[in-house]
Amino acid sequence: MGPLQGLKILEMAGIGPGPFCAMMLADMGAEVIRIDRLNQKGTGHRANVLNRGRRSIALDLKNPDAVETVLRLIENADALIEGFRPGVMERLGLGPDVCLARNPKLIFGRMTGWGQSGPLAQTAGHDINYISIAGALGAMGHSDRPPAPPLNLVGDFGGGAMYLLTGILAALHERTSSGLGQVIDAAMTDGTASLLSPFFGLMAMNMWTTDRQANKLDGGAHYYGSYECSDGKYISIGSIEPQFYALLLEKCEIEDKEFLAQQDQNAWPQLKEKLVKLFLTKTRSEWSDLMEGTDVCFAPVLDLGEAPSHPHNVARDTYVEFDGVTQPAPAPRFSRTPSQIKSSAAMVGEHSEQILADWGYSENDIEQLRAAKAI
Repeated sequence: MGPLQGLKILEMAGIGPGPFCAMMLADMGAEVIRIDRLNQKGTGHRANVLNRGRRSIALDLKNPDAVETVLRLIENADALIEGFRPGVMERLGLGPDVCLARNPKLIFGRMTGWGQSGPLAQTAGHDINYISIAGALGAMGHSDRPPAPPLNLVGDFGGGAMYLLTGILAALHERTSSGLGQVIDAAMTDGTASLLSPFFGLMAMNMWTTDRQANKLDGGAHYYGSYECSDGKYISIGSIEPQFYALLLEKCEIEDKEFLAQQDQNAWPQLKEKLVKLFLTKTRSEWSDLMEGTDVCFAPVLDLGEAPSHPHNVARDTYVEFDGVTQPAPAPRFSRTPSQIKSSAAMVGEHSEQILADWGYSENDIEQLRAAKAI
């Protein structure tokens, strides 16, 4: 049932990184209860992969009885995840001080874009804004046009959800010796900046420039990037090491001596143009037949519809079908306590009474909450 079996997590329903962190925890075996808003627009969708693996209770958090219900659930929880603007949980009567008073062992995970403090803390924003001030967006894209918005993998999920997840797991580990919970301030700006650590090191060693598309790993080098093929599809090469680069030249039957100066940055644009013309001479499939599975460091560029069918992904069950929906399988993989998808996304409030009963509420307690329209 996963390495986190036995942990009980409360998730204040939100968007983006909070749900992704909750999905990871649920995949790894934790019991995660999503607290949805009562009477919110829409009831959800079974196919929402981001909400898989947990049950939903719907509460009217403007109702004191509902707030007390959350606090009572907190008494039995190991951690709580919330992604509101700073101060919202406090105004609801569910701030860290109140929650930790009810359960001193609680890990209180706070997920925001800008963080709990700072001049932008109360400002609206999205992934593209957070990765902008962290320096990530300005480091990516073509040199002759504005930085292109990447998928929100960098801020929301990489710099946000995964740092919140790491913080929760670290705090749970520390609790085994201290017996105490704590508050985690996970900001996407902080996490994204942390992801950039290697590049600040490279800059300090004069091995990286702030110019876009002028470095080894940002599309500046001819041997690291994606190229169009004759059928309009794309391939990617990452032949960084000399031996892999030599193999690329061999597989492509390149005898042009200009290519021998692999690290001559002044030659990169011209060499890239030559590769552009070369890769347009064959289809993606033909280039794959020639180079995939070799040490060229090659892969076809697949879209979301193609990726689940790639033989490597099929062999590893990287994508699975659950309740008729193709989706990524839980990751990473554990040898003794494998993760699993426990359920599709719950409808809002689908398990309200069941959750309360499982967490110690009597039938009379539940009836009183129903009568008060708190659930």
